[in-house]
Amino acid sequence: MPKVVYGGQSYECGEGSILDCLTAHDVAVPSACRSGVCQTCMMRALKGNVPEKAKVGLQPTLAVQNYFLACSCYPQEDIEVALPELVRGKLEASVTRIEYLNADILGIRLKPARSFAYKAGQFINLFKDTATARCYSLASVPALGEELFLNVRRVPGGLVSGWVFEHLKVGDSIAISEAAGDCFYVPDKPGQDILLIATGSGLAPLYGIIRDALLNGHQGRLSLYHGSYNASGFYLVEELQKLARTHRNFSYVPCISEGEAGVPAGYAAGMVLDVALADNPDLSGWRVFLCGHPDMVNAAKQQTFLAGASMRDIYADPF
Repeated sequence: MPKVVYGGQSYECGEGSILDCLTAHDVAVPSACRSGVCQTCMMRALKGNVPEKAKVGLQPTLAVQNYFLACSCYPQEDIEVALPELVRGKLEASVTRIEYLNADILGIRLKPARSFAYKAGQFINLFKDTATARCYSLASVPALGEELFLNVRRVPGGLVSGWVFEHLKVGDSIAISEAAGDCFYVPDKPGQDILLIATGSGLAPLYGIIRDALLNGHQGRLSLYHGSYNASGFYLVEELQKLARTHRNFSYVPCISEGEAGVPAGYAAGMVLDVALADNPDLSGWRVFLCGHPDMVNAAKQQTFLAGASMRDIYADPF
């Protein structure tokens, strides 16, 4: 009879689901519909195999990280599980490089003190102290052997970004969390077209995702639209233009939203979402990544869905 290990305690599962097992032993697990629809009872397997039925309905990026629905999981062997927010640990990392990517965004390179598993586009917590941390997406690609690469935007009055800009130095040792998040590339549909829309430092995860997809031999279109109020807000422009010249299936469109007069060659005039949808009015069958300002991300989720993208294929990371 399989056992379920949770929080260091072992429970006999019997013939019921993991949700049934844990709640029968007074373990608090969030749940609602208990039929695999609402996904409130999502957990993550730390050890053991998860039956495929328990992953039905989850986005592919969650399934490949061993997330599952506890109400639909009837284990056939011993399994160790945890709630999503209890999985991540903390570790030290050293600062190896700091550079201005533009006037308001710093590029921070970090070398973790131990092996660090992540996927391009996921995020980590960066700790100023034990009580103060902020999430930053990873623009690096693990398969390229790169150090962790963060794009930190200066936020007026920001406790962490202000500390990064004013006090962080090369050689400092800082605390970070392990990686999390479901905004990353899964190479299950190499011919699928992909639309990527970002504002500001929302470019960070998309820069990692694009390079990871190309490294995996993605064949469908990869169309990146990056929005800024003016030309000074863009960064990594040369790197992205080089990728576009090297890979015929990748296109990069920087969009300037303040005024239409005097837009430099190679740039588009208008709000980034408007430009992206004007160029790609039918998103049926596409995968979509949306990162950046919450207002843009929320509007883009709705508009890309109305343009034909399946909600299952829309990945959003507002910040």
